[in-house]
Amino acid sequence: MTIKEAAAAWGITERRVNELCKSGRISGAYKDGRQWVIPNDARKPPDKRIKNIRPEAAAAQKKLPLPIGISDYRKASSEYYYVDKTLLIRDFLDERPKVSLFTRPRRFGKTLNMDMLRTFFEKTDEDTSAYFRDKKIWASGAEYRSHLGKYPVIYVTFKDVKCETWEATYDLISKILRNEFGRHDELLESEKISPFEKKYLLAVLNGDANENDIAMSFLNLSRMLHEHHGTAPIIIIDEYDTPIQQGHMRGFYDKAIDFMRNLFSGGLKDNPHLSYGFLTGILRVAKESIFSGLNNLKTNSILDDRYSRYFGFTADEVQEMARYYDASEKYQELRDWYDGYRFGGTDIFNPWSIIGYFNNECRPKAFWQSTGSNDIIGEVLASATPDIMERLELLMQGKSFVTHIDTGVIYPQLSNNPSSIYSFLLVTGYLKAVHYDQPYGGDYMCEVALPNKEISFVYSKEILSQLGSVIPRTAAIGIQEALYKMDIDELQARLEAFLLETISFHDAAGEAFYHGLVLGLCAMLDDRYRITSNREAGEGRFDIQMLPLDKRLPGILIELKAGKDCGGAQLEGLAKTALHQIGNRMYSSDLKAQGVHSILKYGIAFSGKKASIAAEVQNGD
Repeated sequence: MTIKEAAAAWGITERRVNELCKSGRISGAYKDGRQWVIPNDARKPPDKRIKNIRPEAAAAQKKLPLPIGISDYRKASSEYYYVDKTLLIRDFLDERPKVSLFTRPRRFGKTLNMDMLRTFFEKTDEDTSAYFRDKKIWASGAEYRSHLGKYPVIYVTFKDVKCETWEATYDLISKILRNEFGRHDELLESEKISPFEKKYLLAVLNGDANENDIAMSFLNLSRMLHEHHGTAPIIIIDEYDTPIQQGHMRGFYDKAIDFMRNLFSGGLKDNPHLSYGFLTGILRVAKESIFSGLNNLKTNSILDDRYSRYFGFTADEVQEMARYYDASEKYQELRDWYDGYRFGGTDIFNPWSIIGYFNNECRPKAFWQSTGSNDIIGEVLASATPDIMERLELLMQGKSFVTHIDTGVIYPQLSNNPSSIYSFLLVTGYLKAVHYDQPYGGDYMCEVALPNKEISFVYSKEILSQLGSVIPRTAAIGIQEALYKMDIDELQARLEAFLLETISFHDAAGEAFYHGLVLGLCAMLDDRYRITSNREAGEGRFDIQMLPLDKRLPGILIELKAGKDCGGAQLEGLAKTALHQIGNRMYSSDLKAQGVHSILKYGIAFSGKKASIAAEVQNGD
């Protein structure tokens, strides 16, 4: 309808309607030449010019629910608070690579974005414009809107393919593909599909297709859709590398690689029945020849600028979300806990944790820690070198270091070359790239660090606790018992025995190395304690603090010192210096502020394979 018709229908002036169109307040309105065109079903926008709304009335306004675990774009964009990422569509259509791969850490919006692409591009009987008329892509122009609903779409997600055997994995993948064939049952009635193709289609739907037939699913289904619709389809594959990771951990890696190579090559390599392809995953595994010969693959990693703001939340988006949920004063806390990622040139917040924070009444915690398995990290740490352990400890101290990064790191490298753990930690979200340079070739030299408080907590809980495979369980239990009892002689003897069994003289290089070992021992207690390292308290930064989750347990503070070629008296002096530092700098103030009144204080000094310990108990205020 015209501005005049809208003004008459809504009982306001034509000038006011024109202002609403210009400000983008009317959903779906666009300019055709000099005239505004307004959808017939457009609603009159609420009048935001009303001033001085009473606080109690504003508080009573109902807020949209948070999209916790919602990966369905239709629901997320129409029923929940949705952070608009639809300009991803515009940027893609400007570039139009044949096949795009997006690699991002888990829970950074990959699945929701892929469902958004499907909803926009897919040809259906539903008018899907309703889900985009109030979004940024709609205001970008008619050339982009013209692609809405124009393509048949093949869509699968492998995010839940986490089976113990190849047989179970293949069976689940077959069912996922069979369900996608069933979504296109219009092909069974199509006069454009040959009887031979319908026979194949029925074999897949009835579960009678063999492994070779299933491996050709993308190629065959795309061909039939092209023949039926007259338009080549779009293929979207979400979390394509989950079955490959599972194969690596469960011993059927080669079988998974062989099958997935055939499946992807058929649909994406030189396929005349493909308009565009999209894939998401955590790792880029092109080196494994999964995409062998696929010269039209455009990889978008976390170090690339293009599309960098569409996975995760930007600072502006988080500030707007905080305002909406009346928590603007919490922005700095949000930054401290969940900011710090850098994708390309864009600072990014963890979206899963931001949503969790608002849902948790703005109380911070490590929401991301329970969103996936870290089996591979444990595998690498099982063979970690002293250099790796020392570098991991530097990260816990809030420091950074420069390392070689290969964004195409593959799963076998993690066990064959433990130093590749830094590449893996970066692409999976456990590190951030503070600064990076790309020399000739495809790899990078990156300065890396921990992103934020959340990852620091996750790091100690989920990564350092994996040191159980490095630290003998019996040794850890004995040391822990001596800690609780404050049996200094027993603790010293057990520490020295542990050092004798696990390190050589050249390993015992400095305080950071011993810090890593003790922190690993403490991390094995994390079901009873929250372990933090190198944090500010009182008038300095403690080495290790153990906050009891049950206040009936004592808090523990540990300060470490290391010396070279120290004799017994020197070592005892270092231990006493460490203990006095805890008191002089009032490190216990943080524990006391959290309601812990019984605190065990330890000063521990190391030299080579020798240790000396000084301790005291603090009770009450």
